[in-house]
Amino acid sequence: MIDNEKNRDEAVEKELEGVPEEFLSDEPEVEEGGFEAELVQLREDLEASKQETLYAKAEAQNQRRRLEKEVQDARNYAATGFARDILSVADNLARAIDAIPEDLREDSKFKGLVTGIQATQRELDKVFTQHGITRIAAMGLPLDPNQHQAMMEIPTDDAEAGTVVQEMQSGYMIKDRLLRPSMVGVAKKPE
Repeated sequence: MIDNEKNRDEAVEKELEGVPEEFLSDEPEVEEGGFEAELVQLREDLEASKQETLYAKAEAQNQRRRLEKEVQDARNYAATGFARDILSVADNLARAIDAIPEDLREDSKFKGLVTGIQATQRELDKVFTQHGITRIAAMGLPLDPNQHQAMMEIPTDDAEAGTVVQEMQSGYMIKDRLLRPSMVGVAKKPE
């Protein structure tokens, strides 16, 4: 039995070779200040970890909100480039209708053509409305640099200075963003 214990002790010692002494001791090392100091340190570490967790959760929530806003903006404004390009088609349809003289509008040969162009323009306006594209009001309003681009000043007594008196090209908004500014002529006092 003694040989058995001796062999076991030798085997244990051989197994524990290279293990640092502090890990071999059965007694926990207690420095001056004892467990209270360790407890205070652990509480401070716990509080710091709680703060870091709160900051990480807040950052994750902010990131999620930013991504949701980006996705919503992508949905709302995905057609912006296409809408800008199609505005020239709307302008040309309006010019085509304006270019037809009144006497030809009632002519039986041209009446179908005029009606077709007007129907196309109405359909285009309907599609614009469905996608949140709206025309910017300009005539008779004060110049708004966020929506109007002043192309020239027109001397007149008929309107206050700074009022839009001529619209050369219609402006459009897509939802709450400017798609294209209105190109306008602005009243000024005659000299």
